[in-house]
Amino acid sequence: MTDDRLIVALDVPNAVAGLALAGELGDAVSFYKIGLGMLTGGGLALANELKQEHGKRIFLDMKLFDIGATVEAAVRGLAQFELDFLTVHGDPYVVAAAREGAGGHDTKILAVTILTSLDRADLDGALIRDGAIPDLVQTRAANAFEAGADGIICSPHEAALVRALPEAEGKLVVTPGVRPFGSAPGDQKRIMTPAQAIAAGADHVVVGRPIWAVPDPAARRLKSSPR
Repeated sequence: MTDDRLIVALDVPNAVAGLALAGELGDAVSFYKIGLGMLTGGGLALANELKQEHGKRIFLDMKLFDIGATVEAAVRGLAQFELDFLTVHGDPYVVAAAREGAGGHDTKILAVTILTSLDRADLDGALIRDGAIPDLVQTRAANAFEAGADGIICSPHEAALVRALPEAEGKLVVTPGVRPFGSAPGDQKRIMTPAQAIAAGADHVVVGRPIWAVPDPAARRLKSSPR
């Protein structure tokens, strides 16, 4: 029995490798994330094949960010494929444009708050305003919900704060930066285990390298499942 709270990130070079990994994982995984890194390697085609031919749920992680009209047009084009989740940056005007572009489609618009690979020093370097990351994430999440976001992407460290927002009722909280116990953090800086992330209020956890970068991904998937 699959647990769609686990989303496996297909952070592999191209659609051929992604399809091979999905085939290896088989019925053990029902939900996949396809990101910007695979876009030029056939990522959108893979998303459609996994969705339409294999019955998988798909999280298209594009983190769209541009002027409102461009975001709206991009989302309108992507929403026609009826994928499950699509990410945009959490700026309110971006979220509102994406919501307009999604129209009557079922694609959920998820707003990125602050990337899980960043810490306060990174934000300082990018001239992001002063303040503790949890406070900034909570504020950005509230603003994104008000602009029409169906859910929020945040570190598991901020999941409870986002879940506590009145605006979060009935909305999704999805957490990358999730690593099974004993896994290397890789390029993530604000991490938790799958079970910890779910306990903190996440609806879905995203796990990539700890599953695909091992000799037996299917067995590793079992260790990555929320419990």
